[in-house]
Amino acid sequence: MGKRFETEILHGSKKSNSKISSKVTPIYQTSAFSFKDLDELEGYYQGNGQYLYSRVGNPNTDELGEAVARLECAPAGVASSSGLSAILAGVLAVVKNGDHIIAADDVYGGSYHLLKEELNQYGIETTFVSFKNLVEVEKEIKENTKLLYTESITNPLLRVEDIKGVVELARKHQLNTIVDNTFATPYHCQPYAMGIDLVVHSATKYIGGHSDVTIGVLTGREDLVARARAKIVNLGMNVSPFEAWLTCRGLKTLALRMKAQSCNAKKLAEALSSNPFVEKVYYPFEQEKNGYGAMVTIVLSKKVDINQFFRSLGWIKIAPTLAGVETTVSHPLTTSHRALPQEACEALGITSELVRISVGIEHVEDMIAQFEQAIEKSL
Repeated sequence: MGKRFETEILHGSKKSNSKISSKVTPIYQTSAFSFKDLDELEGYYQGNGQYLYSRVGNPNTDELGEAVARLECAPAGVASSSGLSAILAGVLAVVKNGDHIIAADDVYGGSYHLLKEELNQYGIETTFVSFKNLVEVEKEIKENTKLLYTESITNPLLRVEDIKGVVELARKHQLNTIVDNTFATPYHCQPYAMGIDLVVHSATKYIGGHSDVTIGVLTGREDLVARARAKIVNLGMNVSPFEAWLTCRGLKTLALRMKAQSCNAKKLAEALSSNPFVEKVYYPFEQEKNGYGAMVTIVLSKKVDINQFFRSLGWIKIAPTLAGVETTVSHPLTTSHRALPQEACEALGITSELVRISVGIEHVEDMIAQFEQAIEKSL
């Protein structure tokens, strides 16, 4: 990036083919683009035109992919219909029938199901292993292994990945790498700049930031993003122009939101750490650059009635997602990770007492008071 993060995020490549100089990119809410004659139409297919049909490309979707790529210090990016579709496109850009993936065992439950169940039906095998010890990961590498897959900050246990170690291992064995950077965002971490091949975001979360879109973005190496873009087009994983436009609008405040939410999250994590009825707090306290992240995961004491706790949260909403400006909570065992086998959840520590908190921008003292009150009411 040529500018500092907070400046770059606002002054990206605005997409406009109009002679009217609007301050922001217009919404190109159209299914297709028109041509003045057959010569101009043929010119598109010869590479002389930008847009034909919105499933294939649209100024709003292109703006989003390019904007996130710049923030990730990556040369290319593409938007898709959801975080999971972005993951699928990235994976299919690397592997095919007969190939093998090694994935971290503590990833998001939807990613686990996609890799373990869905892709297995098409002859793509995935081995899940703890990435806490990369020596153990190396032991799982086979002749047909093509990809290492993990998350920069894992969901929901907030383990901070050793990205440099993953890159070194991948390069040693000539493997490709994908990192889901949803929780950290490029404000906290830029995996591509550290050597990762593809970086994926559920832009539904912090990139959009306001809980009003479902969208994904994949950034990284130009050749792999080009392959992924073809998958998005040919498998119909495109996103609507309006959702892309909304996400670009939300992206402009990413730095402000992440700074405020991360600050609140650290204070909430510290407060809950001293509560006698909170058995454990998962939070990356050791991460210094630009803050600590905006997610907090806690394990409540068995003295706390978990159902009553969720009923007693007042203005804090229960939601199966995260990263809006309002504080929300979720129950990973019965939502994001219900697709995991029981033994996998038990091994990871995803129990009924585990609560994932997505910290918002409210006043932190109100937030702390509400959680402490809910715990007290649930004893």
